[in-house]
Order: sequence, then structure tokens, then C-alpha cells
Amino acid sequence: MTPVRRAALWLGMALAAALALIVVFLLSSWVGSSIARNGDWQEPDNGITIMIETNGVHTAIVMPLISPQKDWREEFPASDLERPDWPYTHVSVSWGEREVFLNTPQWTDLTPSTALGAIIGGDALLHVAHYANPAPSPNHRELRITPAEYARLITAIERSTTPHETRQSYPGYSWYDVFYDTPGTYHFANTCNQWTSDMLAEAGIKTGLWTPLAGGVMKWVPEPPGS
Repeated sequence: MTPVRRAALWLGMALAAALALIVVFLLSSWVGSSIARNGDWQEPDNGITIMIETNGVHTAIVMPLISPQKDWREEFPASDLERPDWPYTHVSVSWGEREVFLNTPQWTDLTPSTALGAIIGGDALLHVAHYANPAPSPNHRELRITPAEYARLITAIERSTTPHETRQSYPGYSWYDVFYDTPGTYHFANTCNQWTSDMLAEAGIKTGLWTPLAGGVMKWVPEPPGS
């Protein structure tokens, strides 16, 4: 076999292996996200309304900025934003890989090296956006939970925060968001979407077991009526 044919053979085998890994990942993520945690949970008639939001790739948890259970201004003050004077009513919190967050304001900015680094593993950041009266939509789905469940959700999210006095912050994508240092390591088995479902699961809310992709989280949150 000539060197050229040998190289072509090895390249073909490498591509086939990569394709097989992608298929296995997608299949396992579909299966894993279809296995329920807190399978007997039901949405209460009354309670606190949160939102699960997505851009199709990434998910976040949207909560009232101020409630009897929590004043998020203590962890996430508006003074960290470019527009601290806006009448914010809600805060959106998500967790993700540091380099992806900081270097990909648009998904077209994602480079192969950044993507590979996220797959292998990297430091994490917390992304916090402040909203004023966000409206429900297919990408911002409301979820009603009990005060006790919300208290557990708060406790879970608080473990991803660090003291405001000592943490480093980084400019967000716009005037209403910011990034913060956070504990944890991001990798292909522990993604931003897995963080979202883990927070919901700790609160006792029904969600998928393994949700590396956004669809695995959103399949458990009904779309608004008429959407």
C-alpha cells in the first residue's frame, strides 16, 4: 500500500470513528434526557412563576429579581451592569464554559479550538442577565413551582455563586448582562444544559436525567398555550 493510500485509509477510519462518537453522543443524550428525575412532580395551581429560556443551544433559569424567598440583588447587583438604572424585574442565571462564554458573542464566532477546549474541559463562568417584565414565548417558557421548591432552587443556584466582594466579573454581551467566576469544570458530560436540569432536579421539579443539549431540558417544560 502506497503512503498516500495508507494516509487516506487512516483519515477515513478517523472520520468514521468521529462520526460514530457523534451518533453515540446524540443517541445517549436523547435517551438520557428522556429518563425523568422527580417523575411524580406536578405543577401546582398556585406558587411562584419562573421561566426556562433557551436560544436553541443554551438554557437558563429566569426568576423574580425580588421575592419573599430571595432578593437576587444581593448576589447580582445592577451596579455590575452598563445600565444599572433600568427597572429590572427578573434575573436570568446560567452556567457555562469560560472561553465559549467570553469569546463567542455570536455562535458564528465559535472556533474549532474553543469548541474542542469546551469538550475536553475548561473553567466555568456564571452568566447573569437582568430583564424587565419578560414575556412568555416558546423560548421563554413559564413554570410554576411551590415556595418550598423555589427555596430549594435558590439554595442550589447559590452554590454556583461566589462572594461578590472577592469574585471577578466580566462584561456581558450587552448592557443588561454580566459574567462572574464560578466553581466547577465544564466538559461534554457536564454542560450548561446539564447544570440547568441539575438545578431543577435539586428543587424537586421534573426534568431529564442527562441533558447535555438544550432540547433535553426544554422537552420537560410545556410551551405557552397557542404558541
